[in-house]
Amino acid sequence: MRQPLRYPWLNLDVDDPSAPAIAVRVDVPETRAEVPAHRHRKGQLVFALGGGVTCHVPSGLWMVPPHCGVWIPGDMEHSNVATANARIFFVYIEPGAADLPDRCCTLSISPLLRELIIELSDGVEDDEARDGLLIRTLLTELPRMPVQQLHLPISSEPRLRRIAEALAQDPADRSTLAEWANRVALSESSLARLVVKETGLSFGRWRQQLHLIVAIRELTSGASVQQVSGDLGYGSVTAFITMFKKALGKPPAKYLGSITQNGGSAFVA
Repeated sequence: MRQPLRYPWLNLDVDDPSAPAIAVRVDVPETRAEVPAHRHRKGQLVFALGGGVTCHVPSGLWMVPPHCGVWIPGDMEHSNVATANARIFFVYIEPGAADLPDRCCTLSISPLLRELIIELSDGVEDDEARDGLLIRTLLTELPRMPVQQLHLPISSEPRLRRIAEALAQDPADRSTLAEWANRVALSESSLARLVVKETGLSFGRWRQQLHLIVAIRELTSGASVQQVSGDLGYGSVTAFITMFKKALGKPPAKYLGSITQNGGSAFVA
């Protein structure tokens, strides 16, 4: 069951034009929490310091593992789902205040930028000069962060979106391409071409990308490798670890360790 994700104070105006950047810290309770689909004028950085967040936008599913952030441009509809016990930050940035992409993307977060976000979100000191310096530094550093590829491309094509939503609900579904094609009233070859056209990936690689996103999300929220392997429908833990290592170059434990140590430098190729 998902609970609504609540801000630490009630009268927050994220689109306040007088603030070039606003940082908010949100601690998630022991159950998953969600911000339903919405939009705002300012762009938003969703940053996870602990646990994970999944962002849904019209073009795809974006994963926010610890020490990475997802950039969502202003006026783009999106929703956020956070894992239980996550520690997340939302940074709202005035349009034109920083040279940031006009598309949704995953960014590595350096230790310096992480500390800037934490300091701004705490808001302990009422020091305009200090806050102004922190904001200027944040707006300088954020555009310099490397772009990573932790997302599942999804188009507005209704048949493909139907498959994506079904797999997101039940990632253990091992239906073949032919079986999915039958469900959406296409031939197997037509569905294969459609997936490549809309996502740039084969159906098998596209589904594997979903498995990687779900696996990273669940592992960062505390699930065991054994549990995640079963939830994704793998016949053995070894098979899951082999898939993970082949895709990311490292087994799950080492991959997650590299995210923590390097500030989010690991990525899904």
